Parts: sequence; C-alpha cells; structure tokens
Amino acid sequence: QVQLEESGGGLVQAGGSLKLSCTASVTSGSITRIDRATWYRQAPGKQRELVATITQSGSTDYADFVKRRFTVSRRNPTVYLQMDSLKAEDTATYYCAADVWTPVSGTVNLWGQGTQVTVSS
Repeated sequence: QVQLEESGGGLVQAGGSLKLSCTASVTSGSITRIDRATWYRQAPGKQRELVATITQSGSTDYADFVKRRFTVSRRNPTVYLQMDSLKAEDTATYYCAADVWTPVSGTVNLWGQGTQVTVSS
C-alpha cells in the first residue's frame, strides 16, 4: 500500500520558520518516487487554497501570498515546504497532494492527512 504522510507542523511565533515534509512510502519497502506535488492549506471556515507546486522536472510555482517567503523542494521520496517570515494568516492545516510512482502500482495520486501550522502574533 502506498502512503503519503506530512510532518513538521507546529506552533511558531510570527516571523519564525517551519519546514514541512511530505514523504511517500510503501508498506513493502519498495522504492517510491514523488513526481508532481502540490501543497495546499485550509484555515477554519475558509476554502482550501493552493500554496506551492513542484513539477516532475523540478519547476516550482507559488501562490502570490507566499512568494519570497515559502520554498518548495524535493529529495525523493520527500517533498519539503520551507516556510519563513510566517504570519498569523498562515495558520492553517497544510496538506500535500502528490503523484507517487512505485514499480508495482505505477503512478497514483495521493493526499496526506495534513499537518497543523499555528502562527501566534
């Protein structure tokens, strides 16, 4: 079974930093590879919004509200979201969605369970 798991969330003061991780794994221990991945976030009472994307080729794209503050990167089988200069409005549950490749399953699209980020002002 292929799984995707986020980690790295927590409580941080405004202006601080956090680094989120999104790791793909297979229960059999087989190799995995994250191709395209997107970070989303959803705050209470608000719609889910796209934060950042990294493509299979390594190209990246960011929402305007995180440009020059957040950086998405990949070192398979993990995708990272480095978040700097955090603001109170960045408080949300962050989700990773990714196209994950394994030798047995091929490419499957998965979502992680989310990790909470809370920024205190």
